[in-house]
Amino acid sequence: MADDSLRTVARSYFEDSMSPAHDWHHVQRVEALANRLVAEYAVDERAVELAVLLHDIGRAMEDAGEIEDHAVWGARKARQILRDRNVPAQRVETVSQAIRAHRYSNDIEPATREAEVLCDADNLDALGAVGLARCFTYGGELGEAIHDPDVPPSEDSTAVGRTQYNHLHKKILSLPERMYTDAGTALAEDRAAFVERFVDRFDAEVAGER
Repeated sequence: MADDSLRTVARSYFEDSMSPAHDWHHVQRVEALANRLVAEYAVDERAVELAVLLHDIGRAMEDAGEIEDHAVWGARKARQILRDRNVPAQRVETVSQAIRAHRYSNDIEPATREAEVLCDADNLDALGAVGLARCFTYGGELGEAIHDPDVPPSEDSTAVGRTQYNHLHKKILSLPERMYTDAGTALAEDRAAFVERFVDRFDAEVAGER
C-alpha cells in the first residue's frame, strides 16, 4: 500500500466539485481493478499503485483549460512528486511512463506490464454499468445529445462520436480490443456484453418496440 501521505497528496488534486466521470471515486475504482489484475502477473505492485493514484492528477486542470493534456502533465508532475519522496529512480520512470500512456487518445503504447495494468484498469472503468453512467454523465456536462437518429454511428465522421450513443459504438465497445492483459480482456468482454445489451434495449425503446 502507498503511504498515507502520498495518498493524501494524490487526493488533493481532486476537488469535490469536479466531474463525476473523473473524480476521486474513479481513482478508487481503478485501484480496485488494478489490484485484481496484478494478482495474475509478476509486477512491481507499488509502481502500479502509485501510477493508479497519480494517473489523473491533471484532469481537473485539463477540464478547466489550464493544461492541454492531463496525461503528459500528470506524468511530469508525478515524477517530481515521487523524486521528492526519494522513490527509486526506476520505479519513478515506470510510474511516469504508465501515466503518460494511460490516455486512450494519446495512442502511446505502454512500455511495461505495470503500464499495461494501469491502461487496462482505467479502460475497464469506462465499460459496464459504471462506464455507461460515466459516459452519459460526462456527455451531459458537455451539453452533448444523448442520441440523434439523424446521425447514426455509421455516418458520424468524428473520432469519438457526436452523441453519447455514438460514443458507445465508436469508443466504448472497442475497448476490449485495446486490452493488454488476459485478465483485463476477460473482464472487458463481460462488461462490453452488458453495454451491448443496453444498446439493444436502447434501440428497441427508441423504435417504440419496448
